[in-house]
Amino acid sequence: MAAKNELSQAGQVMEAVVDPSNRTIISTRMIDAPVNQVFEAFSNPENLKHWWGPAGFTNTIDQFDFKPSGTWTFTMHGPDGANYPNRCEFVDIVENRKVIFIHHLPVHVFTMTLGFEPVGNQTKFSFTMVFEAHGEVERIQQYVVPANEQNFDKLESFVYKNLKSS
Repeated sequence: MAAKNELSQAGQVMEAVVDPSNRTIISTRMIDAPVNQVFEAFSNPENLKHWWGPAGFTNTIDQFDFKPSGTWTFTMHGPDGANYPNRCEFVDIVENRKVIFIHHLPVHVFTMTLGFEPVGNQTKFSFTMVFEAHGEVERIQQYVVPANEQNFDKLESFVYKNLKSS
């Protein structure tokens, strides 16, 4: 198991824990916003489309049935012009606490748990990714960890500019 800490552009540290033996990658960051605002950034597809994915990617959300057994389909548009269709199924949702979904497409299958933990007027936000295939973590960790950090940067910027109360 390896831990890696990265300093975001906003000065926040992202902690990444990579554990190939358990097929997991966990990324965590403190977001300077209340938990309800961070949850709203994910749970509302009109917000989500603006920040989901690594730097340079945009999204078209085709379906977002935000309930257990609901389907989330979207296309990520890469900075190179390529399109990446994605299909997820929501497993569990606890408002302002967690969202669990299974990512079925395009390349790898994993279960993602988004954690929303209130810490004063901030939110400890986390991605816990458990990959289906053994060996997957070793193969993709060099891409996933920085991509998660970029995703957190985009989330933090979106919340600050669009949702954060004065």
